[in-house]
Amino acid sequence: MAFLQIQSPGTTCGGFLVREDFVMTAAHCWGSRIRVILGAHNIRREERTQQRLSVLRAIRHPQYDPQNYLNDIMLLQLENNARQNRFVRPVALPQTQARLNPGTSCTVAGWGLVSLKGRTDTLRDVRLKVQRDQECSRRFRAYTGQTEICVGDRREKKSAFMGDSGGPLVCNNVAHGIVSYGDRMGTPPAVFTRVARFRSWINQTMRRFKMRGIKLRPPVNDSCSLELKRDYWKRKP
Repeated sequence: MAFLQIQSPGTTCGGFLVREDFVMTAAHCWGSRIRVILGAHNIRREERTQQRLSVLRAIRHPQYDPQNYLNDIMLLQLENNARQNRFVRPVALPQTQARLNPGTSCTVAGWGLVSLKGRTDTLRDVRLKVQRDQECSRRFRAYTGQTEICVGDRREKKSAFMGDSGGPLVCNNVAHGIVSYGDRMGTPPAVFTRVARFRSWINQTMRRFKMRGIKLRPPVNDSCSLELKRDYWKRKP
């Protein structure tokens, strides 16, 4: 699990290691001067298990739509490789054709809000069930089951929430989804980016930037994206 400190616009997100030099997160978590913390439990403490790494490049999906959070996926290339151990290791990714059946039980983890007023400093996780696409399509107009996953039973009243953005949806030890958006009150279900749909882009991007040594200039400030990010989880269905 990765904790992202984004200095501008001053927000935090989750993420997860997919290779020793790449972290995956949501595209709406983009910002300048991103710091990645791996192996953390209490994010307010400097634990021995933690690895603090700078980001060399933030690579958003080229078709990311900040208006509707479509293609909400981003890769962060680290300046230095993460040291793999029992606290820090890459998460497996699904194959391109992988599908999740409704009712599948998965885990979501993060340091996000645990209530409308309460944030946690310690890593929390929750078991959530995959829902039928109709559960999200009738609540969120832009929802599409081709690239997104509907997660969280409204009867159980458990969901990912603000601050969990970018974290993984892990089902049978495979990261099938990325926390994307949901109801402004945190009422389930929530929407996750479907990782399997983007395997080709993920593989091509990591191959393309495998060689190090040349630093790119920071991307131009995307004021529209950053403004929407501050309003994340507040958007109306």
